[in-house]
Amino acid sequence: MKRIVLACVAALVLLVAQTSFAQVQLGIRGGGNWGFVSKPAFLGSLTPTLYPSAGPTGAIFLDIPLSDRVSFRPEAAYIQKGFVVKQSLDVNLGGFSLPIGARMAYQSKNIDVPLLLKVNLSDGPVQPYLIAGPSVGYALDGRIRTRATALFSTQPYDVDLNYGGMLNRWDVSAVGGLGLSMDAGAGKFFIEGRYTHGFTRQVQVPIVNVDVRNRGIAASIGYSFPIGY
Repeated sequence: MKRIVLACVAALVLLVAQTSFAQVQLGIRGGGNWGFVSKPAFLGSLTPTLYPSAGPTGAIFLDIPLSDRVSFRPEAAYIQKGFVVKQSLDVNLGGFSLPIGARMAYQSKNIDVPLLLKVNLSDGPVQPYLIAGPSVGYALDGRIRTRATALFSTQPYDVDLNYGGMLNRWDVSAVGGLGLSMDAGAGKFFIEGRYTHGFTRQVQVPIVNVDVRNRGIAASIGYSFPIGY
């Protein structure tokens, strides 16, 4: 996995070195990611419903033209992945129904390196575009945050995750999305939505194939501007 990352970085450096810096755009984006995971099919109804977990995402990137409509867009991104489990029941207290429940959120803080192709769908001051490509991610750390609810919510209780062993830090995924950019001064302002589909099993258990893979839907806004001469 480390060799893949190093090879991608080397290819990026070579490409940038061969491209006129007057054409390259440097950009930044930020927004939210709604992470969730695939549910192992063999568990069926034995596990509770898994809900999306909202968290921040942001990135810096280069936009390197390859043709009039196509550019290469490598990113260095931060993204929070995970999912939420909610359980509840009603307790009858002398004719008064008291809902009691718990909310458990799995949250991991990740550095991802998407290597995307961007295709502009039209010319002009406003440009819709498509993005797609692979991404390699690494979990820096993570936690399970639990909160109980009744008439009021308790303070959250956090348990740090121990990566290595059963929990996998690495994540290889595919990214696809739509965006809309518009001229703003010397650069471009844009809004963007994307979907991330993970291919790496996040839980490694001997004998049993636990098919838990990351998914995510993100929305962000950003700005890019030309660098170089």
